[in-house]
Amino acid sequence: MSRLARGRGRRGKFNPRAGFAPEPAGPNVSGALLKQARKSGQLNLSNRGLEKVPDTVWRINLDVPEEAKNVTFDGEDRWWEQVDLTKLILASNKLSELSPDLNQLPALVVLDVHDNDLTSLPKEIGDLQHLQKLNASHNKLQSLPSELCHLNNLLYLHVDYNKLAELPNDLSTLAHIEDLDVSHNELPTLPPSIGYVSRLTKFNASNNQLANLPPEIGDLHNIRVLDLSNNQLEHLPTDVGRLGKLEQLYIKYNKLREFPNLKQCEQLKELHAGFNLIASLSADHLKLLPGLVLLDLRDNKLTSIPEEITHMQHLQRLELSNNDLSSLPFSLGLMSSLKSVNLDGNPLRTIRRDVIQRGTSELLKYLRTRIEAQFSFPGWSEEQQNGGNTHSRVTSWPGALSTPTSRSSEPKSGDVAPLTPDPEPAGPGSTIDTFTVHKTKSINYSNKNASSVPDDILETGRDMYVSDMNLSKNVLTTFPAGLVQLAATLTDLNLSFNKLAVLGAEIGQLSRLTTLDLRNNQLTALPTEVGNLQHLREVALSCNRFQQFPPVLYSLLKLENVFANDNHIAAIDVDGLLKLPQIATLDLQNNDIMQVPPQLGNVTSLRSLQLGGNPFRVPRPAILAKSTADLLEYLRGRIPT
Repeated sequence: MSRLARGRGRRGKFNPRAGFAPEPAGPNVSGALLKQARKSGQLNLSNRGLEKVPDTVWRINLDVPEEAKNVTFDGEDRWWEQVDLTKLILASNKLSELSPDLNQLPALVVLDVHDNDLTSLPKEIGDLQHLQKLNASHNKLQSLPSELCHLNNLLYLHVDYNKLAELPNDLSTLAHIEDLDVSHNELPTLPPSIGYVSRLTKFNASNNQLANLPPEIGDLHNIRVLDLSNNQLEHLPTDVGRLGKLEQLYIKYNKLREFPNLKQCEQLKELHAGFNLIASLSADHLKLLPGLVLLDLRDNKLTSIPEEITHMQHLQRLELSNNDLSSLPFSLGLMSSLKSVNLDGNPLRTIRRDVIQRGTSELLKYLRTRIEAQFSFPGWSEEQQNGGNTHSRVTSWPGALSTPTSRSSEPKSGDVAPLTPDPEPAGPGSTIDTFTVHKTKSINYSNKNASSVPDDILETGRDMYVSDMNLSKNVLTTFPAGLVQLAATLTDLNLSFNKLAVLGAEIGQLSRLTTLDLRNNQLTALPTEVGNLQHLREVALSCNRFQQFPPVLYSLLKLENVFANDNHIAAIDVDGLLKLPQIATLDLQNNDIMQVPPQLGNVTSLRSLQLGGNPFRVPRPAILAKSTADLLEYLRGRIPT
């Protein structure tokens, strides 16, 4: 055999310019990949079917690289300028163990071994003193080495989805860790040292077997997100109330019987306490949470909601479904910040079901009318309310504000608008009075048998900066183009129960709309101009002729509630729904949907999903009757893997 042939046998294919090409470093790990890693300091070996990490990976910065053995003349291979490996990704392979030789990579900053078959981590991992991020989730780890606590620079540790029954006792040495995820394990308790991980800002211990928490958890003074969902907790220690920087608290799916005492959690914005056994909610509880934006108490045992809930001036989403509520405080209707209220599954007696089904905006309007049925017109002085004047009221539609029909001819000092002797009609046959329009910023021109909207109605709305226009129960066949005069202020538009077959392009100019009601018309599509309504939070399309979910809605990133029941929609576009980060309510009942894609379960923002009355066979009616969370979990379980 010639010398050249022997050389080829040792080194592989010969290149006249670069010499002999290096041999593969191991299964699915080429020499070229290692060469690039020596230049960048990063090596990604994810999803390569590796059952073992080749030794050349651990020795990447120790062995003389192959390219150093080859003679080159073009200056491209500057092998002597190699850098230490700082990032190693071994995710989504078939690794059952990691070699102790990993300590030969002392410069590692990131080590990602998630989604493998690891049953343990080598104790030598404690030698990686520069390690800042370790992801070992989705493995089969039964314990963690105590040497892990030697990683003083660790900022991020994820060991979720394993089989851990305990955590190392000396977690206090992880002085810099900020993100710790131990969820989906088998932990019966947490070590007291958890309270000394002083820089922790995000801690996820959900889906374990925790029956109690150590009081030291109250020492996590920098914690902002705490997830304790899906455990066996029957109470929270009062020490949780000392978490002054806490912004999000997840305690759903436990066995809590009492609302937690969160006396110092003034920064709390989201409280997820659904699926517990909480039977009462007191005014004292609510006074401690002035900044709350989301309150989830669904699937508990609540029988009443205190009037003091109105003190929560920032509350936007209130989840109360599947409790034992028979009534609501009417003052809830005064909470202008509320964007979504879910009441499904309660034995409510004071609110008709059709009012609830119309959505949050209509529910709040209805509650306001109930206040006015009991008290004097809001905003009037005490002298006006209790003096010699008599104020009679007419409620013209469910959810309308009351209208005073007689009042003093002389304005009083401090009144918000001048009083006139008699109401002035704002249009032919209208009973709208300009004082009420000015006061409420709303116009009710419903049930007039009108085929168009009079110009003076629109001018009144423009001049008085109306934000709410009700044109329902008329015979409109075209979109009232004159509504664009109100574009600067209009936020709520009700065009339900008309004869609209097409929605005009002018709708796109009403860019401040947050609520749009198009129920009971003859619509088959929405114009692309609807995509300009980027503030829209709620749209009602029920009882029309849609054959598909309007694609333009997928571009409305603030959309929360969609009512599209009683149409002819044939399919569910999951990819489109996943583009709506805030979608909370989706009603697709009584359509022509033949199949429910399992991926719908990934739309985890949904709080109310209604699919009944469609011809699909799966999920079965018994599954549909369960809560939305159970339905989504069922669908996720059917996603092919």
